[in-house]
Amino acid sequence: MNIQVLGRAGLVALCCHAIPAFAAGPLDPDGDHLLGDWGGARADLAARGLILDLTYTGEFAYNLAGGYRRDGLVARADEVALDTRFDLTRLAGLDDAEVRLTVTNRNGEDLTDERLVDPAGGPLSSVQEIHGQGNVTRLTRLWYRQGWRDGALDLKVGRIPVGDDFAVMESHFQNLYLGSSQPGNQAGGVWYNWPISQWAVRLRLGDVEGRYVQAGVFDLNPENLDPDRGFALYRQGTEGALVPVEAGWHRGRDLPGDYKIGAYYSNAETRDYADGGTTGRRYGAWFVVRQQVSAPHRDDRGLVLFTQGSWHDRDSAYVSRYLSAGAVWRGPLPSRPADDLGVGLAFAEVGDPYVATVTAGNAGLGAGAPGYVPPQSDEWNLEVYYGVSVTPWLMVRPNLQLMVHPGANDRVDDAWVLGTRVEATL
Repeated sequence: MNIQVLGRAGLVALCCHAIPAFAAGPLDPDGDHLLGDWGGARADLAARGLILDLTYTGEFAYNLAGGYRRDGLVARADEVALDTRFDLTRLAGLDDAEVRLTVTNRNGEDLTDERLVDPAGGPLSSVQEIHGQGNVTRLTRLWYRQGWRDGALDLKVGRIPVGDDFAVMESHFQNLYLGSSQPGNQAGGVWYNWPISQWAVRLRLGDVEGRYVQAGVFDLNPENLDPDRGFALYRQGTEGALVPVEAGWHRGRDLPGDYKIGAYYSNAETRDYADGGTTGRRYGAWFVVRQQVSAPHRDDRGLVLFTQGSWHDRDSAYVSRYLSAGAVWRGPLPSRPADDLGVGLAFAEVGDPYVATVTAGNAGLGAGAPGYVPPQSDEWNLEVYYGVSVTPWLMVRPNLQLMVHPGANDRVDDAWVLGTRVEATL
């Protein structure tokens, strides 16, 4: 009798371990994933050290008024990302170690290119930040990370996007100039943002108070941009290195915040717009500040303020200065604790040496004539959004954007854009 009872108890325990009672099914409005917990398999794999995440980000934009072309267009750009993390502490007994592998697929079109800016001048920001680097599947991450002394020393090596670690800021805005890792949006010739990765090494020193300093060395190879070789691990064509350095402080008390300042240097040969030749150096600096200033419910709900900026060597840069600021209110309504409301404003200025160089051939040409390049000055981007948490795995953020001087061209009418950003955890 006792053997039978024990046997039944063991069978029940085995079944509960294999298929947990709390495992969410597909489309469960209370679950964390659209596809559910796979009958408990997802949670079981995570407990063993294999964490799988499949996400979808879609951004839709429609030009309400203004811009270079007035005919309306609904543009869609999206990305699917498969992120796999191998917790080597659980899998292999290696303390504070992990491997991360991420594959991304991007598709769609950019309303900014198609309707808002003069193609003779080109864009600065974009009203769909998820668009870029081609409609292609890429290897975006493949790195190994090892920590020592409770995180006081942290090393990462492999294929790494620069924006994984440097000038990082949490953002859910759809406008490119209100997102994370902004130096890559102004110094794209040497700083390749997501989804591009490069062979690199990053070393970080930190303390228990949240203060840190970190530096990296990234292989600067334009072949990494080739959409036909998204999975090529090695490419000839290295032109130099990008070296970013950053110091920061994560304030983790009742009102958390992040404070960062950094600089980068590249020794790759690049164009010198000041003297018409080339130079073997390019450099710039940045800062990021993001601070929660209220917590009425003593959690992450409340008002968060942010600002960030970058400066780039005028002689070799396209964009010489950038600055943005804004606010996000998390849980703006008592009945909607997972919603958020955001407003942000960004400014960018094209460098005078660049403008003088590219417009040098305009003499004798009228605006719009073949070969004419419109002079560029500055561009402003404003976005307001409201994020609706439909379920824990689905967030929809309708937004309204205003682009002043699209493409930094004051001859193009300011553009109003209606957008929607969809984020789904599959």
